[in-house]
Amino acid sequence: MCQLAYPSGYQADVDFSEFEQVEIFDRFNTSCVRIVWQESRREVVVFRGSHNIYDWLLNLCCFKSKVVDDNRKFYVHWGVRSLLKQPSSLSFQKSTTRSLQQNVQAVLKPLVEQGKKITFVGHSTGGSLAVLCADLLNQQTQIKIKRIVTFGQPACGGNSFYKAYSLHNKTYRICCDVDMVTLLPPLPYIYRHVGRQLWLHEGVIYENIKPLKRFLISLKDWLFRPITFHYMDKYIRSKELFDKH
Repeated sequence: MCQLAYPSGYQADVDFSEFEQVEIFDRFNTSCVRIVWQESRREVVVFRGSHNIYDWLLNLCCFKSKVVDDNRKFYVHWGVRSLLKQPSSLSFQKSTTRSLQQNVQAVLKPLVEQGKKITFVGHSTGGSLAVLCADLLNQQTQIKIKRIVTFGQPACGGNSFYKAYSLHNKTYRICCDVDMVTLLPPLPYIYRHVGRQLWLHEGVIYENIKPLKRFLISLKDWLFRPITFHYMDKYIRSKELFDKH
């Protein structure tokens, strides 16, 4: 689903003929959010990751932006907040008068009124956007969130956001091996991840592992990697390549 939010990710072998969907375009008129639903199923909001120089420059703007929300006040990554506030347009209505968050809310509102529940999915910066947008919508509107699942997500807020975040038990943050993006911004005690971390490494799933321990495990495996490549399971994992040859 995350791959489908990228411009090149809408594969022909994915059959969405039975689904309804709406795309949201960013300020550069590039698809950045795909909302998919079906009458008999729950819908999914898909955020994409960084795919242009502008996005990457905003990723580097890791100073914090204050958010005041009802009785809450917290600080989040300025670049991520800017992406969520950027002008956007719907696929069926080319208008840039509303922000990305406002357009997501506009599409989800009638679906929620139909009794549907919302799942946010995002990759990379898209994961940070999904986390922040889900939290804001959960607090500011009647839109209730079922779960948030992110892949390779950098942190989007500090300790104040961690304490204010309302969806810890519904957030699953998937990290893969030595994906350095998941350790960004590299500012310990200034930025902090939310939700439940699931680290996939060498066929094992580690839950909520500390960054230092994760680094040490990765370092150890890297040092012994030449030896582990001799193990039979490495050859078994490559079986499909031989089957296709």
